[in-house]
Amino acid sequence: MIHIKEAIIVEGKYDKMRLEEICSSPVFTTEGFRIFKDKQKREFLCSLAKKRGILILTDSDRAGFMIRNHIKGFVQEGKITHAYIPEIFGKEKRKTSPSKEGKLGVEGIDNDALIEVLKKYSSPLSSGEKITKWDLYETGLYGGADCTAARSSLCKRLSIPEKISVNSLLDALNALMTKEEFLEITGK
Repeated sequence: MIHIKEAIIVEGKYDKMRLEEICSSPVFTTEGFRIFKDKQKREFLCSLAKKRGILILTDSDRAGFMIRNHIKGFVQEGKITHAYIPEIFGKEKRKTSPSKEGKLGVEGIDNDALIEVLKKYSSPLSSGEKITKWDLYETGLYGGADCTAARSSLCKRLSIPEKISVNSLLDALNALMTKEEFLEITGK
């Protein structure tokens, strides 16, 4: 598996699923053009960029470049790295017809091409201890009576979208902080 120090930002859930097959780094989506209206998501990406850096990997079509440029416009502090997939024409397996421009997106290119793109940005795995679901449980953020309210409060404090799933919250926390920092802010 490839490990990239920065958090990887992709357009949609199929891109995310694809990258998670070959990459151990946290992957987050813009949910396509929703990034243009979702203030919480923008704040989250800004905090990710500031804390660990982000690697933007969008499709090589007009929409992908619009999303990429929009992110570049609102992330004022932090590190932004741009990775580009090759322009390959074809139709993605799950779709009935090719995209408007006829190009394959992140989800559609083969593993070898995707690995070749990501290898340039890879780094050794971090040896730090990861935050786990058990840690979320022990701090009252998962599986308890008031866990939803506690997660919502933590998300607000950390500029993480409140509607984030528990698994995505775990990825976000591991991208933003060490386990020690997590335990400190949760009072454990």
